[in-house]
Amino acid sequence: MKEDALKEQLIQLKEKINKIKSIFDPQGKQKRLEEIKKQLEDSANWENYKLLQSLKREENIIKQQLNRVDELDEEVNLLFELADILEEDASIKDEFLDNLSQLKKKIEKAEIDTFLSGKHDDSNAIVTIHSGAGGTEACDWVGMLFRMYSMWCDKNGYKIEIMDIQPGDEAGYKSITFLVSGEMAYGYLKTEHGVHRLVRISPFDANKRRHTSFASVSVLPEINDEDDEIDIDPSELKIDTFRASGAGGQHVNKTDSAIRITHLPTGIVVTCQNERSQHKNKAFALKILKSRLFELKQQEKKKEMEKLEGDKKKIEWGSQIRSYVLHPYKMVKDHRTNLEKKDMATLAVLDGQIDDFIAEALKITNKEREDG
Repeated sequence: MKEDALKEQLIQLKEKINKIKSIFDPQGKQKRLEEIKKQLEDSANWENYKLLQSLKREENIIKQQLNRVDELDEEVNLLFELADILEEDASIKDEFLDNLSQLKKKIEKAEIDTFLSGKHDDSNAIVTIHSGAGGTEACDWVGMLFRMYSMWCDKNGYKIEIMDIQPGDEAGYKSITFLVSGEMAYGYLKTEHGVHRLVRISPFDANKRRHTSFASVSVLPEINDEDDEIDIDPSELKIDTFRASGAGGQHVNKTDSAIRITHLPTGIVVTCQNERSQHKNKAFALKILKSRLFELKQQEKKKEMEKLEGDKKKIEWGSQIRSYVLHPYKMVKDHRTNLEKKDMATLAVLDGQIDDFIAEALKITNKEREDG
């Protein structure tokens, strides 16, 4: 590749970075940091732990975003310098091309980040996976999906806390709910909301027949206590304690500390039984309830519902957003974007490599927003 062609690529990358910066608005972000600093220094707020925690979290996210934009600028400028050296010294070409490739990936990631402009995109995510049609197979599929998301979180620096588990009778889970904490967790994972379909030779079938299983993935933003959108009246809650269910063993909760909360006006019921502490189970259950009430509120606003949740679908044939086929061939196909992964890449997806699916779904959502 000729040096002038490489410089042309750098010019195009520089233009992309400038576009990202214009969307990201570093000056506006700096202004917001100054506002946060004043709030943190205001002694009137020092007793409000939840507000301080929320402000510190927002401050950290903005600082990370500003650093990311600065790094892109620094790296592209360095490559311009290397391109000048390359004209005289061809020995650095491999190093130059490697740095160029890495920069392209970072810019692509930054472009995806610009799509995350929703009010709750920077929130933590509450993810629930429910088994659908398929019995034991479907429960095992829930376990496989949980493993996939756990590995994705691990690769991307997100923290997982299990909030509730309903074990399957023979394998996997009837349902599992977990909190994903980290930068833009909801913004990314909201694209996973929907029905996921698995086709494989059943490990539970002695005749080795092919089975189709379904599981639904629900993704909600964690709603903070200071969020004035959701107000829960304690008098409207029915709170019950019970002993956690499970197959037994040292990790099963053996005290009546599991919590069931019923929101009387809406009939929404949430449970949490993973922790031995009744207080922590109650706190987790209230988090889930707030997010469920938020979801209900968005359903009442149809346009907002389409942006934040997508259509509710029955957990069965024909309603899936993505299919994972392991027999008679290997392929993962997203039915919204038509993106496919085949052969060994299929197994990589189940090992948590779902970034391409998330990116494509965000691109389509952004395009629909721009067109609509």
